[in-house]
Amino acid sequence: MKTKLISAILSTALIFSLAGCAANTDDGASSEATENTVIRVGANITPHSEILEQAKPILAEQGITLEIVQLEDSITPNTGVIEGSLDANYFQHVPYLDQFNLENGSDLVSIGAIHYEPFGIYAGRVTDLADLSEGAVVAVPNNVTNEARALLLLAQEGILTLSDDAGINATVEDIVDNPLNIQFEELAPEQLVAALPDVDIAVINGNYAIEGGLHVSGALAVEANDGLAAQTYGNIIATSPDKANDPALAALVEVLQSQAISDYINSTYDGAVVPLN
Repeated sequence: MKTKLISAILSTALIFSLAGCAANTDDGASSEATENTVIRVGANITPHSEILEQAKPILAEQGITLEIVQLEDSITPNTGVIEGSLDANYFQHVPYLDQFNLENGSDLVSIGAIHYEPFGIYAGRVTDLADLSEGAVVAVPNNVTNEARALLLLAQEGILTLSDDAGINATVEDIVDNPLNIQFEELAPEQLVAALPDVDIAVINGNYAIEGGLHVSGALAVEANDGLAAQTYGNIIATSPDKANDPALAALVEVLQSQAISDYINSTYDGAVVPLN
């Protein structure tokens, strides 16, 4: 009888001991999930890498080491995630990501929007939109989603008219009225600033305008902050589906959407970069 009682006591103690261990493991899991973690994020230099630099010390306090891989093209950041050399990237908006996935058979996903970069129309040979003449040459980005955005901005300024259903998928085929017979020069986004002396005006992505020394305050026209573009073209953190719920990447998004980062963006970029949170 005594032996049975001792066995029962020991069994009960073991059960509570195991339960205690399980409880301790659960309690510590969330805090330990990101400790001693390294994440590699591909980003354009301006403003993406600069913003990530502000997030780096905040993440370090959580045990996360952020390695920023600076990339200046619009292909390598995505292929790096696909191939596994990068954990995520920060340089694009969802329409561009969707188009990339469609063209490359990939399935990258967004895990959070961080900021918006207003497109601007910048002066080349013409310094006032009212002075555009017949056959004016307008440089626009040569990828599908950003060219649509450029056309929407030109339509916003009354330079051309798009069909009512064009929306964010607008192409030159959707132009229903081009009174000045505008001629489009399609260039890689990173080449637009350098092309300004050779065109009348150029419609330029915010980050490339900044890198080229341009200021949104000096643009001839800028996308409306409450328009379709602002709702659609937020710059995102993108990753592979298997890392969509990664705790360290979730922490990265949380930091980038924090008030501290919003304050940095607002005080640094003079309206050329607008936080979305």
